[in-house]
Amino acid sequence: MKISFCIITLNEEENLGRCLRSCADLADDILIVDSGSTDGTQNIAQQFCARFVHQDWLGYVGQKNLALHLATNEWVFSIDADEELSPTLREEIAALKKIEPAREIAGFSMPRCVLYEGRWIRHGDWYPDRLVRLFRKSTARFSGGKVHERLEIAGSITALRGDLHHYSFRDVADHWARCQKYAQLWAEMQSESGKRATLLAPHARGAFKWFRYYVLRGGFLDGGQGWRIARICAREVHLKYSLLRQMNRGS
Repeated sequence: MKISFCIITLNEEENLGRCLRSCADLADDILIVDSGSTDGTQNIAQQFCARFVHQDWLGYVGQKNLALHLATNEWVFSIDADEELSPTLREEIAALKKIEPAREIAGFSMPRCVLYEGRWIRHGDWYPDRLVRLFRKSTARFSGGKVHERLEIAGSITALRGDLHHYSFRDVADHWARCQKYAQLWAEMQSESGKRATLLAPHARGAFKWFRYYVLRGGFLDGGQGWRIARICAREVHLKYSLLRQMNRGS
């Protein structure tokens, strides 16, 4: 199995080196599609002999589908710059490279684990967050809207056990800033598609989000970090529906 590792970037100097150190020796091809970095992203890419392609921002779906198109191998590992392969996942991928998977296998899924305020989060809605990241490009494409892309794939999926590590937020302030950005984009998408929010929706859906994350899915087991994540996630849901209500009234 030969693998192309594909990454989309914009000013990822802080993260890219860690990501590439975890996978460069497993890669038969490294492709970086960059949308205009002004920091040291390109220099880091060159240190790892990665192909570096500039593409003005097409959205997450457009950028990732371009990366698939430009990948030189049938097997693609789509990895974000703020992620890295854990030692266990590296071992599994190294073993896969020695074989050619059965034709009916279209991809491999893996759990993703977030580092938050120095702690690996292993409960709540955030774990195991299983994703298909290694797949045959001939059977897959990305789709979705403004906020989160999703992979559409035809064929059977095999589960790996090693974690994909995710260094997603610098701190609580960074977490909340991104939540506000995503809430705005989500509300715009829902409004454009004709969706409406009731008077009670922000409070009811926000409260349920907290209860599901912290109680039903065991977020409390992650200590203080679990409490803060549950609270911020609930605030994000409340903001989503509040913004949608505002857009409903303005339409």
